[in-house]
Amino acid sequence: MSAKETHNETTDTVIDEAVEEQNEAAESAQTEDANTEGTEDPRYAELVKQAEESQQRYLRAQADFDNFRRRTMKEKEDLAQYASMKLIEQLLPVVDNFERAIAASSANNDYESLAKGVDMIFRQLSQTLDAEGLKPINAVGEPFNPEFHQAIMQVESDEYEEGIVVEEVQKGYMLKEKVLRPAMVKVSG
Repeated sequence: MSAKETHNETTDTVIDEAVEEQNEAAESAQTEDANTEGTEDPRYAELVKQAEESQQRYLRAQADFDNFRRRTMKEKEDLAQYASMKLIEQLLPVVDNFERAIAASSANNDYESLAKGVDMIFRQLSQTLDAEGLKPINAVGEPFNPEFHQAIMQVESDEYEEGIVVEEVQKGYMLKEKVLRPAMVKVSG
């Protein structure tokens, strides 16, 4: 065998060995990938399942919130629409008494009885409104306060010093702690 042939055989052997090593390395890598895929596949499937469950919980929570929002809006609308229902129910006896007084006054001309009846009805109405928190604003003799009084005129007064309410032209009212209508007053100047 010549040196050239020996060199070629050695080269062929080295090449064959290198190719074989590469093939083995590739097979080994494929086996490792297969093993890795096998271990990642259950974890991946579990993560996908958890993501889907989270998505479903989110959608249910969103639907619950939408239902809650619609329900509270409906309750607010009903409350606003029927807020005066209790007060109206309490005022119905007053209306009934006014109807009786009108019917009685047209049957006979006893104006004194009519005046007494209307006074009783007014007291009944005042009690009903008072029970709901309606209070008149005291004005005469009080210092003028623009939060509670609306001055319509300034007058000279010997009885009151300057800035004091002298006369109440129209009564003012508070509903609980809020001014419902300020009193129209004349103030000493």
